[in-house]
Amino acid sequence: MAAGDNRGHGGNSGYDDQFDAHYSWDSNVPNHKKLNVGDPIALWDKDRLLGASVIEQIEISQGTKLLYRCPNCKTTRISERKRADPRYRCMRCRHEFSTPQADLVEVDLYRARYDAAWTPLDGLLEGQEIRSLAVHPGDINAMRPFDWAAFRQALLVKGAEPAINRVNLRADLLWPSERTVIEMPSGFTQALVRIRRGQGLFRERLLATQGSVCAFTGRAPARVLEAGHLYSYAQIGTHFEHGGLMLRRDIHRLFDDGMLAVNPQRARIDVAPELSIYTQYARLHGEPLNLTLRDEQVEWLGKHWEEHRTESPSRA
Repeated sequence: MAAGDNRGHGGNSGYDDQFDAHYSWDSNVPNHKKLNVGDPIALWDKDRLLGASVIEQIEISQGTKLLYRCPNCKTTRISERKRADPRYRCMRCRHEFSTPQADLVEVDLYRARYDAAWTPLDGLLEGQEIRSLAVHPGDINAMRPFDWAAFRQALLVKGAEPAINRVNLRADLLWPSERTVIEMPSGFTQALVRIRRGQGLFRERLLATQGSVCAFTGRAPARVLEAGHLYSYAQIGTHFEHGGLMLRRDIHRLFDDGMLAVNPQRARIDVAPELSIYTQYARLHGEPLNLTLRDEQVEWLGKHWEEHRTESPSRA
């Protein structure tokens, strides 16, 4: 998915994107119906890779879109040039013109949210490397099918295995394949949401027993807290009663990546050296958790420690 100023929307009024959280498009865009909840995605600015994630929600509404057309052949396949005069050129009939023809049309509007799994990979792959991974060579659409296996291999070569594995685990094959249609207020017609079996109840139980507290950082609004598994749910597929901690979203992500861990013998937080340059995380090193651990939690944290700290000893 192309994002930013180079997205190539010379034929319309643009999109309200925040590339690390949500992405918008409409029913005039090629492949507009081919994105689904649970799909892994990669975003780039046509020069370099920005990051990867997994679609967790797609909102759909009806609205209008201002399109700009070629005055000659009426297509929206026009490009805006920064230096040349006339300013616009039609990519279909090659007509050059100074002012496009404006056309307000009714469209279906789409917005995909994927911030929970967003993984920055800024500049890890250059534009030409990304183009070579398209399923269809020469595809110029803003949203295009991607060879995910080849993408994963390209990132592994760059040493980004933990990041890509986390994205793959978010695209959990154990999620139910059916989609739930929910009526949305404020003009939204529906949201397509795929939910892990029992995830909501798992979170409710953790909130009830642990309170509105991030185990690493302390009290926090419930809306910013997630139910973090102390094991890979994607691999096990079971919610264990004492197999999780309430974690702030950024803490959850860093814990999953092994950047944050808990020494099971000392019950103290261990911060990976790569995070030590960030004061808000560095100050957590050596601190106790904000709850008393149960034996089952200590056992799971021990397995997490073995996975992420056996070959990379913690700091003293």
